[in-house]
Amino acid sequence: MTVARRERLRRAGVAALDICVVAALYYGSAEMGLIQQLVRGQVTPLWPPTGIALASLLVRGIRVWPGITLGALLANVSLGPSIPAVLAIVAGNTLAPVCSYALLRRAGFRVELDRLRDALALIFLGAFAGMLVSATTGSATLALAGALTAGRFWPTWSVWWTGDAMGVLVVTPVLLVLRSAHRPKGVPPSRWVEGLLLVAATVCVGLIETGGTPLLFLGFPLLIWAAFRFQLAGAAPCALVVSTFAIAAAARGAGPFAGHDLLTNMITLQAFNGSSALTALVLSAAVSERNQSQKEIARACGQLAEMVAKVATGGHLATLPDGVGLKDGEEEHGGRTRRQR
Repeated sequence: MTVARRERLRRAGVAALDICVVAALYYGSAEMGLIQQLVRGQVTPLWPPTGIALASLLVRGIRVWPGITLGALLANVSLGPSIPAVLAIVAGNTLAPVCSYALLRRAGFRVELDRLRDALALIFLGAFAGMLVSATTGSATLALAGALTAGRFWPTWSVWWTGDAMGVLVVTPVLLVLRSAHRPKGVPPSRWVEGLLLVAATVCVGLIETGGTPLLFLGFPLLIWAAFRFQLAGAAPCALVVSTFAIAAAARGAGPFAGHDLLTNMITLQAFNGSSALTALVLSAAVSERNQSQKEIARACGQLAEMVAKVATGGHLATLPDGVGLKDGEEEHGGRTRRQR
């Protein structure tokens, strides 16, 4: 067997493994998403598989799309009204993250999410625009199959779209953070203490949310704290935890979700989850971009100071632009310097 053939077989094996892993993650997260009790059995307020699908495409490339299709098929085969309807829903669930991936690649998206433009691209192109495909395809399929009445089309479409979009906004950033996660070196103990305090405060706020107290707004100071101090590595997991506790409170009808109908609870929940995700993404990206700009300015100032020091010693005048370093009243003429009279 030639070396080229072995390399092709190795690449094919890696691609097959990636597809199987994506399918397993998609199916597992779909089963977890269906546990949510608000609109169980049809659409959910947070659909994690969309976030996993888009993150897989961004990290492993377009070659893993069959894994998304396989996972969506396994997740929907027992839910759909008929086989053709299931296949149509699976096609929409596959095309949505693929379209989001294409839009993000077109916009020059970077998986580090360290620029404000990357955060805005993920929000408006990856979540809001790309997930229109799955929501429209799925809702239309259910309506044509007779599983959805005409009066329920737009409410179902809106919940489907926001659920898929929330999956991208909440889950995808966490997976992108885990992609480059490593144990930090040289971190002072006070930094670890601060991180533990942030985790403890987030858990306490979540318990308060699910305990019946209408204090959802307490999550926003934690998101701001995480974004300023830890950027995306802290803000993305914090947003996921806060949104998860909010969904648990809505499912129990506790806190601000007590005594309201399903539509009101869905609007309140999606508004909160969307606001928390937007706050985490935009603020952490803006802080990261500011920190990077400060580093570049400091580097440029250091280089300029080094050049000035060299000029002061008279050792590297030849490296300066034309006319720089001449004394007042002198000008360069014919490769020599003469004083103006």
